[in-house]
Amino acid sequence: MDKQDRQDDHKMNDSQKTPEKKQALTTCLFSAAFFGALGSSFLYGYNLSVVNAPASYIKEFYNKTWMERYGEPIPSETSTLLWSITVSIFAIGGLLGTLSVSLIIKVAGRKGTLLLNNCFAVTAALLLSLGEMSRSFEMLIIGRIVIGVNSGISLSVLPMYLGEISPKHIRGSIGQFNSILICLGVFTGQVLGLPELLGQESRWNYLFSFLAFPAVLQLCVLPFLPESPRYLLMEKKDEAGAEKAFQKFLGKTDVSQELEEVHAEARAQDNVNAVSVLQLLRSPAVRWQLITIIITMACYQLCGLNAIWYYTNGILREAGFAEHLLPYVTLSTGGIETLAAIFSGLVIERIGRRPLLIFGFSSMAVFFSLLTIFLNFQDRVSWMPYLSYSCILAVIAGFCSGPGGIPFILTGELFEQSYRPAAFMIAGTVNWLSNFAVGLLFPFIQEKLQSFAFLVFVAVCTLGSIYLCVVLPETKNKTFMDISQSFAKINKMPELSPGQEMELVLSIAPESEKAADVQNTEISL
Repeated sequence: MDKQDRQDDHKMNDSQKTPEKKQALTTCLFSAAFFGALGSSFLYGYNLSVVNAPASYIKEFYNKTWMERYGEPIPSETSTLLWSITVSIFAIGGLLGTLSVSLIIKVAGRKGTLLLNNCFAVTAALLLSLGEMSRSFEMLIIGRIVIGVNSGISLSVLPMYLGEISPKHIRGSIGQFNSILICLGVFTGQVLGLPELLGQESRWNYLFSFLAFPAVLQLCVLPFLPESPRYLLMEKKDEAGAEKAFQKFLGKTDVSQELEEVHAEARAQDNVNAVSVLQLLRSPAVRWQLITIIITMACYQLCGLNAIWYYTNGILREAGFAEHLLPYVTLSTGGIETLAAIFSGLVIERIGRRPLLIFGFSSMAVFFSLLTIFLNFQDRVSWMPYLSYSCILAVIAGFCSGPGGIPFILTGELFEQSYRPAAFMIAGTVNWLSNFAVGLLFPFIQEKLQSFAFLVFVAVCTLGSIYLCVVLPETKNKTFMDISQSFAKINKMPELSPGQEMELVLSIAPESEKAADVQNTEISL
């Protein structure tokens, strides 16, 4: 009898070592990733670039409205203030959206929050597109803060949803839909802003009407796709719903292994209910995960990509490009962004998150250094502006190959279910505050340091690369519980042995399986 038990145990261990068959990308999973990102991160990227083309027309609209109200031209200081508020209040809205995520997600879930978020997009589209007709620049400012709220919610909820619905072997590729659609949104804003399309005085308000289109598309598709199965099982205790969701996303009938994995994660946690931000900050079990996300998200904004647009048009003018050609040449920046993000999505499961992040920040540090040198020799050598512009494209490619999307993926991967909403709130807060800080401080840094201002970003990218190289473990093809265990040592928490992990899985096996095991034991006895 003992010999037979040992043989059975040996067979069970061998079956555990056998690599699981990797599931192909299903239509349901692709649709959830694409349409989820289309109505979320795409709009964020679009709003980063859409205000650039009609800037002069919007300022003229402000002046006309001021004249109609007060009978005199708008003072230059007031005009500058109104335009600065119009641009920068987007980040304030993003912060407000981020802070509201944990409250909304408890009630509506992951998918429900994405659907509700479209209300903000449609409302913003109406305010921004009808502001000129209503002779109200206040509508444009309110519209910008409303679409900022939409983006703040999107950048927190979408990566969470994508990470929870994806099998571990393609979780990174699915997560990169967020980055790809951001870049595609930026590129779309650049294209539609061309003078031949909507970048004209009589058409600029249609640039904002377009905001409703992706939102409506998402509203038409996402209701027919499942909710996050992890959310259904761990927070709603809906095992039947979770099983159906897994079956649709994975395209197979037997999802017992996936259900057991989620059960094991729930058993390993002290509390399966969502924790608060304060509880997350106090928890020693996730201390280094939290530090890693804060540093990575801060580097995401402080690495200098937003500031690089300041120099782009000036470098192109120095290179001899005519003023009317600049909008078309700068399309190359949006194109490079999109291609680099797609490349990252294709290779992330082969190369891994950690190498792509380290390579991205390191390459940015190198090309920022070269850009500083080239800018200082730009007036002396006729072909130097071309090298400067090449460095700009290389910086953009380096950013989008890793740092442009992986921080959002990591935020979902480094934390187990109960910590995830609070972690995204903290990461989003760091993201939007850093964005606001760059917009506020970079003009002063540039005024003092001139072209040497990029050396600040060299330091940020270098320090970020060193930290990630030392602290961050690789997370590709790992379960959320495996990733948490990777931080156990540095967090000074006890690690689970393989036997303990197996006990967790077995202890939460479905009741039918337990009953079958008991019956088999009785027969053998």
